Amino acid sequence: MSTPRRSTSSTKQTRADKPIGLPIEVLNRQRLYPIDTAHAASLAREVLHRIERQDASLTISFIRDRQMRQLNRDYRGFDKPTDVLSFAYHEDEEFADIAALEGETVHLGDVVISVETAARYATELGLSFAREIEFLVIHGTLHLAGYDHETDHGEMNRLEKKLRKQLLR
Repeated sequence: MSTPRRSTSSTKQTRADKPIGLPIEVLNRQRLYPIDTAHAASLAREVLHRIERQDASLTISFIRDRQMRQLNRDYRGFDKPTDVLSFAYHEDEEFADIAALEGETVHLGDVVISVETAARYATELGLSFAREIEFLVIHGTLHLAGYDHETDHGEMNRLEKKLRKQLLR
């Protein structure tokens, strides 16, 4: 098995007086579609900055449908692939808040994206593959930060639309 390609955004970069934040690790575990890993990392970092979670880091993994189907079956009970899953390391927000207050890095968890399902959805929605990936990075990052479109009466959807307008050209 080959070593996955990695990219991270770094805390050493700054933009206008605004620090980029903690590293975002991106693992590309597939070879079917090209992925701009640096862009995925910087987009996730900017989402965290906009929602005031500069204290946080996360990992984004790009995989194929076979692996996604297994994850979706094992963790959600659905025996089919999906476009994105988010695995929070700390379901307890109080833990994350305490770690942030103590100046510790809070690793929110993992965003896992299936490139094959993303490509199908992009075609169905009339989007480019790259745009669909951007949408999924934003969506998954918000889930790890504690937003949940299934229970928050539209708060996550509104924020997601706002971030798309602000961050995507």
